[in-house]
Amino acid sequence: MPSGGSRRRVLVVDDEPRMTRFIRLNLEHDGFLVSEATTGTQALEQLRDQLPDMVLLDVLMPDIDGFETLTLIREISNVPVIMLTARGDEEDRVRGLELGADDYITKPFSPRELVSRVRAVLRRTELPSPVSHAPIGVDDRLRIDFDRREVWVDGELVRLRPTEFKLLYHLVQNAGWVVPHDQLLAKVWGYEYRDETHYLRLYINYLRQKLERNPADPQYILTERGVGYRFVDFRRKPGASADHA
Repeated sequence: MPSGGSRRRVLVVDDEPRMTRFIRLNLEHDGFLVSEATTGTQALEQLRDQLPDMVLLDVLMPDIDGFETLTLIREISNVPVIMLTARGDEEDRVRGLELGADDYITKPFSPRELVSRVRAVLRRTELPSPVSHAPIGVDDRLRIDFDRREVWVDGELVRLRPTEFKLLYHLVQNAGWVVPHDQLLAKVWGYEYRDETHYLRLYINYLRQKLERNPADPQYILTERGVGYRFVDFRRKPGASADHA
């Protein structure tokens, strides 16, 4: 059996037996463990009982739809979620991402695309070893500990999802330098996402909402228009702020 999945467990939530079987066969072939649920209610029960490493969540389901299920999942877990749907509308895709989905696959999809997307999302949960293991005091209100995966704002622990934390990691490790859009997308989401700038804009906004005193006037995560993003150089007194998005 291939070892690509490293025995990670994926919960598949879909009420179509043929689709569930298709997903199960291809993920198990790549070494993943697969659990199944046919409703949003079952998915929440499985999430609590089995603690999967990822959820593949269909939008159209009989009891509560995938968007509502995703909202309930995000109340209790940061588990990576990929939305599955026959709809290809941009509005639906954006809605899923805004509710906390990590990715979005439109049916029909190939086995190769499925496994590639699953692997890419799981890679985002794996934070590289930081250069320095010491906690980082950005200023009097923001403290980051990459070893513990903790972020503190005004003395309160802030909950970051894996993708948010990995994005913050790459910004902070390059503090004072502009990191281009395509480089951030490749490092955080994977090389195949290097042109998906809407993912980056959305997650930069998530981080600003959680870290900045005023997200509309960011002091930590600055925008270099048309180029990329720069985390303020906290190792010296910052100069003039860049424009913000």
